[in-house]
Amino acid sequence: MKLLAAALRLFRILLVVIRYRLDDLILDLPLPWWLRLTRFLLPWRWIPRRKATLSRGARVRLALEGLGPIFIKFGQLLSTRRDLLPPDIADELALLQDRVPPFPSEQAIALIERQLGAPVERIFARFDQKPLASASVAQVHAAQLRTGEEVVVKVIRPGLKPIIDQDIAWLYLLAKLAEKASREARRLHPVEVVDDYAKTIYDELDLLREAANASQLKRNFENSQLLYVPQVYWDYCRPQVLVMERIYGIPVTDLKALADQRTDMKALAERGVEIFFTQVFRDSFFHADMHPGNIFVSTHQPWSPQYIAIDCGIVGSLTPEDQDYLARNLMAFFKRDYRKVAQLHIDSGWVPAETKVNEFEAAIRTVCEPIFEKPLKDISFGQLLVRLFQVARRFNMEVQPQLVLLQKTLLNIEGLGRQLYPELDLWATGAPYLEKWMRQRMSPKQLLKNVQSQLEQVPHLANMTRDLLEQLSNPHLDNPRPRWQEDDRADWPARLAGAGLLAGGVVQAAAAAAPLQSLQAWPAWLMLAGGLFLIVRR
Repeated sequence: MKLLAAALRLFRILLVVIRYRLDDLILDLPLPWWLRLTRFLLPWRWIPRRKATLSRGARVRLALEGLGPIFIKFGQLLSTRRDLLPPDIADELALLQDRVPPFPSEQAIALIERQLGAPVERIFARFDQKPLASASVAQVHAAQLRTGEEVVVKVIRPGLKPIIDQDIAWLYLLAKLAEKASREARRLHPVEVVDDYAKTIYDELDLLREAANASQLKRNFENSQLLYVPQVYWDYCRPQVLVMERIYGIPVTDLKALADQRTDMKALAERGVEIFFTQVFRDSFFHADMHPGNIFVSTHQPWSPQYIAIDCGIVGSLTPEDQDYLARNLMAFFKRDYRKVAQLHIDSGWVPAETKVNEFEAAIRTVCEPIFEKPLKDISFGQLLVRLFQVARRFNMEVQPQLVLLQKTLLNIEGLGRQLYPELDLWATGAPYLEKWMRQRMSPKQLLKNVQSQLEQVPHLANMTRDLLEQLSNPHLDNPRPRWQEDDRADWPARLAGAGLLAGGVVQAAAAAAPLQSLQAWPAWLMLAGGLFLIVRR
């Protein structure tokens, strides 16, 4: 049965490929000669066909829509990889929307009752059978708890996982075939793209993960005037059911409604930028699916507008090192210090260490200098990042998943901000926050916090060093200890602790981002001195 289902699915995919002439797009690639010959072996190509009237991007988009929700979701994710796709295809894929018909309410109710272990009449005072919204992975129903709170109930589509498994298997097969057949396809890393998609779609199937993300984001913006995140009702959450507070706001794309309530559009656009920088640099936890369908504006205080965010299924985070390098990259960019940008990419490991910094600097300057001829307010921050990644890929830049999510989020935020307020100067809005964050990283309070964090690791490093030395000094634990070792037994604990401090100091000095003569490096010097003292003392 599984084999028959897979064969039927393949047949449907083939029909869509023929209908939208995707075989023309594939065969136009620089393929090996033996694959180019297949154009004469495909039966449907023997029949004369009219010239295609749609662009290739439109044909790809319509084909994904015709293949159903899973391929639509794949197209949405693919649209964020502008560093890999031609601009015309990326623009078309960005138009994909989750316009998916709802599944029967009876199925939704049965799944809720199975997950929560009780009839919906006992769980909710009211449950609306007509869904509020329907997407590729889940649909949402309005309800009211017995305690009176208005909520929304999100339910995963039934029977979705087997379909996803099947479609992803075909996507992997197509990606691997493409990589083997075409050098151009290998440059686009199709298998890595499918890997990203598989991780994203499977994460979205677990609504407990989304609930946890929403709770964390709400805690990060507790009592904030910038962003409101609905409350999660954990007692009613399961892997396939999520119950959250129902919000009432204006869709961020409803410009007429926002104008009617006299919303301060400039403040709204600038607050969107501030939310982005706060999530990325203060919290290192950012909502990575901030398309307009997931963002609303509160109807309270339109003169001081507040965003409302829903659907936290996809979030991103950066390591402290990535945060630091990204901030310094952005600052260097807008000072046109291309040498520093190139060196930072090499130092961070984003491009290979053997990259020639002069050549990389020249490539970055060639791409960026024409952009900076425009006024800052006319420069697309997101497009600048896209162009940078395209240049870096020529120098074998490895795919950085966290930066891909960041790029996607930045493009969404910038596009939304310019739609709300066309005069938005993203750099003028974000630069003060970025400069403040960099100053705070070097503040005495933050340095002390870093020292405390590093000192907490000293006992662990000392224990590891002691265990290692014991193994080296006692390769045969069953043998009696030599007499010369027993004489100095009383000194061994102190010497081992000294060795641990010495090793920890070396590790700390090697890992330090700052020069050893700077104030930030003093914990390493202290550990080295203390370790040396304990080892040589009698």
